[in-house]
Amino acid sequence: MRCTRRLLLAACAAALGALALAPSALAGEREYQVRITDLTSGQPLTPPVVATHRGKHAVFEVGRSASVGVREIAENGNNAPLRAFIEADPFDQFAGFAEGTEPLVPPGVPGDAEFDQSATLSIKASGGATRLSFVSMLICTNDGFTGADALRLPRTVGEVARMRTDGYDAFTERNTEDYAHMVPPCQGLIGDSSGEPGTMVSDPALAEGGVITHHAGIKGGADLEPALHGWEDPVARVRVTRTG
Repeated sequence: MRCTRRLLLAACAAALGALALAPSALAGEREYQVRITDLTSGQPLTPPVVATHRGKHAVFEVGRSASVGVREIAENGNNAPLRAFIEADPFDQFAGFAEGTEPLVPPGVPGDAEFDQSATLSIKASGGATRLSFVSMLICTNDGFTGADALRLPRTVGEVARMRTDGYDAFTERNTEDYAHMVPPCQGLIGDSSGEPGTMVSDPALAEGGVITHHAGIKGGADLEPALHGWEDPVARVRVTRTG
């Protein structure tokens, strides 16, 4: 399967923007640099969506149902619904928003020739926003994702906050492990031309109504192989530095 840069960028997420910010120029505005790194050997990640917000669990919570925005990222690599929710801010929770423009790819796989393991984003926070969350799809899964749930922001300029994130199952789509039910970039990024390419549209026949849980990993038996697509937690590393 030939894997061009244009194809991969188009398929990883819908309507990507290089950088978007929620309300700015507010009292007490602060600036942060966020660096996210893929730590796996076989799971590319979609361009991350990052938000600063008040309180905990503004984006997702383990043990609760995935929102439409998180489900669309976990199933289809589609950042647009979560971006729209954050920018609309119906519950007055969010202070800043940013998203990447390229997938994060493990070293040594074909996609590594075009894409990096890390993305560095700038984001702002204001008022009572003291937390940061991010979400990114595990591309070679049906509805897997990784993310930070309400990491506390550094308080002083130069201070750094760090965490490592696990893999989660949104439990919104059955884990068939069949390429036909996954987003197309998986095969090209990992370098496996077998199987039928998938789409970026959910299949209602595969829908589940569970809650977000820790991902059980790749079982094998269909197109996905534990040796090629598997991982051990942590999935990603997050480093947040207050810069202003």
